[in-house]
Amino acid sequence: MASLTIDFFHDVVCCWCFNISSRMRDLTDEFDLDIRHRTFVLQASRAEMASRWGTPEQARETILGHWEVCRQVSDRPELVDIEAMRAAPFDYPHGLTAAVGCKAAERISGQAAHWDMFDRLQRAHLTEARNIADPEVVRNAAREIGLAPKRFAEIFDDPATVQAVEADRQRARLLQVQSVPTLIIRETGARLVNGPREDLAAQIHAAMRLLA
Repeated sequence: MASLTIDFFHDVVCCWCFNISSRMRDLTDEFDLDIRHRTFVLQASRAEMASRWGTPEQARETILGHWEVCRQVSDRPELVDIEAMRAAPFDYPHGLTAAVGCKAAERISGQAAHWDMFDRLQRAHLTEARNIADPEVVRNAAREIGLAPKRFAEIFDDPATVQAVEADRQRARLLQVQSVPTLIIRETGARLVNGPREDLAAQIHAAMRLLA
Protein backbone atom coordinates (compact mmCIF):
# COMPACT_ATOMS: atom_id res chain seq x y z
CA MET A 1 0.00 0.00 0.00
CA ALA A 2 1.31 3.46 -0.92
CA SER A 3 2.48 5.64 1.95
CA LEU A 4 0.60 8.73 0.72
CA THR A 5 -1.77 9.57 -2.11
CA ILE A 6 -1.11 12.92 -3.78
CA ASP A 7 -3.34 14.68 -6.30
CA PHE A 8 -1.08 16.45 -8.80
CA PHE A 9 -2.91 19.20 -10.70
CA HIS A 10 -0.97 20.28 -13.76
CA ASP A 11 -1.07 21.81 -17.24
CA VAL A 12 1.22 20.63 -20.04
CA VAL A 13 2.09 24.22 -20.99
CA CYS A 14 3.29 25.00 -17.44
CA CYS A 15 7.07 25.18 -17.09
CA TRP A 16 6.82 24.99 -13.29
CA CYS A 17 4.97 21.68 -13.70
CA PHE A 18 7.94 20.45 -15.73
CA ASN A 19 10.26 21.11 -12.79
CA ILE A 20 7.94 19.45 -10.30
CA SER A 21 7.13 16.37 -12.41
CA SER A 22 10.68 15.03 -12.46
CA ARG A 23 11.11 15.72 -8.74
CA MET A 24 7.89 13.91 -7.92
CA ARG A 25 8.99 10.92 -10.01
CA ASP A 26 12.11 10.63 -7.85
CA LEU A 27 10.14 11.10 -4.64
CA THR A 28 7.55 8.54 -5.71
CA ASP A 29 10.28 5.92 -5.90
CA GLU A 30 11.76 7.00 -2.57
CA PHE A 31 8.52 7.20 -0.58
CA ASP A 32 6.21 4.82 -2.49
CA LEU A 33 3.72 7.59 -3.28
CA ASP A 34 0.49 7.14 -5.24
CA ILE A 35 0.35 10.13 -7.60
CA ARG A 36 -3.08 10.84 -9.07
CA HIS A 37 -2.82 13.07 -12.12
CA ARG A 38 -5.37 15.84 -12.60
CA THR A 39 -5.49 18.04 -15.67
CA PHE A 40 -6.06 21.71 -14.89
CA VAL A 41 -6.04 23.73 -18.10
CA LEU A 42 -5.24 27.38 -17.49
CA GLN A 43 -6.47 28.52 -20.92
CA ALA A 44 -8.51 26.18 -23.08
CA SER A 45 -8.78 28.10 -26.37
CA ARG A 46 -7.26 30.89 -28.44
CA ALA A 47 -9.98 33.19 -27.13
CA GLU A 48 -9.01 32.43 -23.53
CA MET A 49 -5.35 32.99 -24.40
CA ALA A 50 -6.22 36.40 -25.85
CA SER A 51 -8.33 37.31 -22.84
CA ARG A 52 -5.53 36.42 -20.45
CA TRP A 53 -2.44 37.56 -22.34
CA GLY A 54 -3.48 39.95 -25.13
CA THR A 55 -2.07 39.53 -28.62
CA PRO A 56 -0.24 36.33 -29.58
CA GLU A 57 3.02 38.29 -29.54
CA GLN A 58 2.33 39.60 -26.04
CA ALA A 59 1.39 36.13 -24.86
CA ARG A 60 4.60 34.59 -26.17
CA GLU A 61 6.91 37.20 -24.65
CA THR A 62 5.19 37.28 -21.27
CA ILE A 63 5.06 33.50 -20.94
CA LEU A 64 8.66 33.09 -22.09
CA GLY A 65 9.63 35.52 -19.35
CA HIS A 66 8.09 33.01 -16.94
CA TRP A 67 10.08 30.25 -18.65
CA GLU A 68 13.30 32.16 -17.96
CA VAL A 69 12.60 32.36 -14.22
CA CYS A 70 11.58 28.71 -14.18
CA ARG A 71 14.69 27.61 -16.05
CA GLN A 72 16.91 29.34 -13.50
CA VAL A 73 15.67 26.98 -10.76
CA SER A 74 15.22 23.87 -12.91
CA ASP A 75 17.12 20.65 -12.29
CA ARG A 76 17.29 20.27 -16.09
CA PRO A 77 17.65 23.81 -17.52
CA GLU A 78 19.09 22.49 -20.78
CA LEU A 79 15.65 21.03 -21.60
CA VAL A 80 13.90 24.42 -21.50
CA ASP A 81 14.59 25.94 -24.93
CA ILE A 82 13.28 29.48 -24.79
CA GLU A 83 14.77 30.63 -28.07
CA ALA A 84 13.27 27.69 -29.98
CA MET A 85 9.79 28.57 -28.72
CA ARG A 86 10.38 32.27 -29.43
CA ALA A 87 11.14 31.36 -33.06
CA ALA A 88 8.31 28.82 -33.43
CA PRO A 89 6.00 29.53 -36.40
CA PHE A 90 2.74 29.21 -34.44
CA ASP A 91 0.96 31.10 -31.68
CA TYR A 92 1.85 30.01 -28.16
CA PRO A 93 -0.49 27.05 -27.58
CA HIS A 94 -3.31 26.62 -25.10
CA GLY A 95 -3.31 23.45 -23.01
CA LEU A 96 -6.65 21.79 -23.75
CA THR A 97 -5.61 19.51 -26.62
CA ALA A 98 -2.67 18.17 -24.63
CA ALA A 99 -4.86 17.68 -21.55
CA VAL A 100 -7.29 15.59 -23.60
CA GLY A 101 -4.32 13.57 -24.82
CA CYS A 102 -3.20 12.92 -21.24
CA LYS A 103 -6.70 11.83 -20.23
CA ALA A 104 -6.95 9.58 -23.28
CA ALA A 105 -3.70 7.89 -22.25
CA GLU A 106 -5.06 7.49 -18.72
CA ARG A 107 -8.30 5.94 -19.97
CA ILE A 108 -6.28 3.41 -21.97
CA SER A 109 -3.52 2.48 -19.52
CA GLY A 110 -4.07 4.24 -16.21
CA GLN A 111 -2.16 6.80 -14.20
CA ALA A 112 1.29 5.67 -15.33
CA ALA A 113 0.34 6.29 -18.96
CA HIS A 114 -1.07 9.71 -18.04
CA TRP A 115 2.25 10.64 -16.46
CA ASP A 116 4.28 9.31 -19.39
CA MET A 117 2.08 11.24 -21.81
CA PHE A 118 2.29 14.40 -19.72
CA ASP A 119 6.08 14.24 -19.61
CA ARG A 120 6.37 13.46 -23.32
CA LEU A 121 4.13 16.39 -24.25
CA GLN A 122 6.03 18.71 -21.92
CA ARG A 123 9.26 17.79 -23.69
CA ALA A 124 7.56 18.38 -27.04
CA HIS A 125 6.48 21.80 -25.79
CA LEU A 126 9.45 23.02 -23.74
CA THR A 127 12.37 21.27 -25.42
CA GLU A 128 11.30 20.68 -29.02
CA ALA A 129 9.08 23.76 -29.54
CA ARG A 130 6.29 21.70 -31.10
CA ASN A 131 2.70 22.90 -31.23
CA ILE A 132 0.94 20.78 -28.61
CA ALA A 133 -2.39 22.41 -29.48
CA ASP A 134 -2.17 20.45 -32.75
CA PRO A 135 -3.95 17.07 -32.40
CA GLU A 136 -1.43 15.44 -34.70
CA VAL A 137 1.42 16.36 -32.36
CA VAL A 138 -0.51 14.76 -29.50
CA ARG A 139 -1.24 11.62 -31.51
CA ASN A 140 2.46 11.34 -32.39
CA ALA A 141 3.38 11.65 -28.71
CA ALA A 142 1.00 8.82 -27.86
CA ARG A 143 2.65 6.63 -30.46
CA GLU A 144 6.09 7.55 -29.08
CA ILE A 145 5.17 6.31 -25.58
CA GLY A 146 3.88 3.04 -26.99
CA LEU A 147 0.11 3.52 -27.19
CA ALA A 148 -1.63 1.84 -30.14
CA PRO A 149 -2.43 4.62 -32.64
CA LYS A 150 -5.92 3.43 -33.59
CA ARG A 151 -7.00 2.87 -29.99
CA PHE A 152 -5.59 6.21 -28.91
CA ALA A 153 -7.33 8.05 -31.75
CA GLU A 154 -10.66 6.52 -30.74
CA ILE A 155 -10.32 7.54 -27.10
CA PHE A 156 -8.80 10.93 -27.94
CA ASP A 157 -11.85 11.77 -30.09
CA ASP A 158 -14.36 10.32 -27.61
CA PRO A 159 -16.45 13.12 -25.98
CA ALA A 160 -16.12 11.25 -22.68
CA THR A 161 -12.42 12.14 -22.64
CA VAL A 162 -13.17 15.87 -22.78
CA GLN A 163 -15.70 15.27 -20.02
CA ALA A 164 -12.93 13.66 -17.95
CA VAL A 165 -10.84 16.82 -18.38
CA GLU A 166 -13.81 18.88 -17.23
CA ALA A 167 -14.30 16.56 -14.25
CA ASP A 168 -10.74 17.32 -13.17
CA ARG A 169 -11.48 21.02 -13.50
CA GLN A 170 -14.58 20.63 -11.34
CA ARG A 171 -12.53 18.74 -8.77
CA ALA A 172 -10.02 21.58 -8.78
CA ARG A 173 -12.78 24.11 -8.13
CA LEU A 174 -14.10 22.00 -5.26
CA LEU A 175 -10.62 21.94 -3.72
CA GLN A 176 -10.09 25.65 -4.49
CA VAL A 177 -7.13 24.96 -6.75
CA GLN A 178 -6.30 28.16 -8.62
CA SER A 179 -2.83 27.58 -10.01
CA VAL A 180 -0.49 24.85 -11.20
CA PRO A 181 1.35 22.89 -10.14
CA THR A 182 -0.73 22.08 -7.07
CA LEU A 183 -0.02 18.94 -5.03
CA ILE A 184 -2.52 17.93 -2.36
CA ILE A 185 -1.95 15.09 0.11
CA ARG A 186 -5.29 13.30 0.34
CA GLU A 187 -4.74 11.86 3.79
CA THR A 188 -4.22 15.27 5.41
CA GLY A 189 -5.51 17.81 2.89
CA ALA A 190 -2.14 19.57 3.09
CA ARG A 191 -0.64 21.19 0.02
CA LEU A 192 3.01 20.72 -0.77
CA VAL A 193 4.88 23.98 -1.17
CA ASN A 194 6.62 23.80 -4.52
CA GLY A 195 10.38 23.98 -4.33
CA PRO A 196 13.60 21.99 -4.62
CA ARG A 197 13.53 18.22 -4.24
CA GLU A 198 14.90 18.31 -0.71
CA ASP A 199 12.16 20.71 0.42
CA LEU A 200 9.46 18.51 -1.07
CA ALA A 201 11.01 15.45 0.59
CA ALA A 202 10.99 17.19 3.98
CA GLN A 203 7.30 18.02 3.59
CA ILE A 204 6.47 14.42 2.69
CA HIS A 205 8.47 13.18 5.69
CA ALA A 206 6.47 15.54 7.92
CA ALA A 207 3.15 14.28 6.53
CA MET A 208 4.18 10.68 7.07
CA ARG A 209 5.19 11.39 10.66
CA LEU A 210 1.85 13.08 11.27
CA LEU A 211 0.01 9.97 10.08
CA ALA A 212 2.24 7.46 11.90
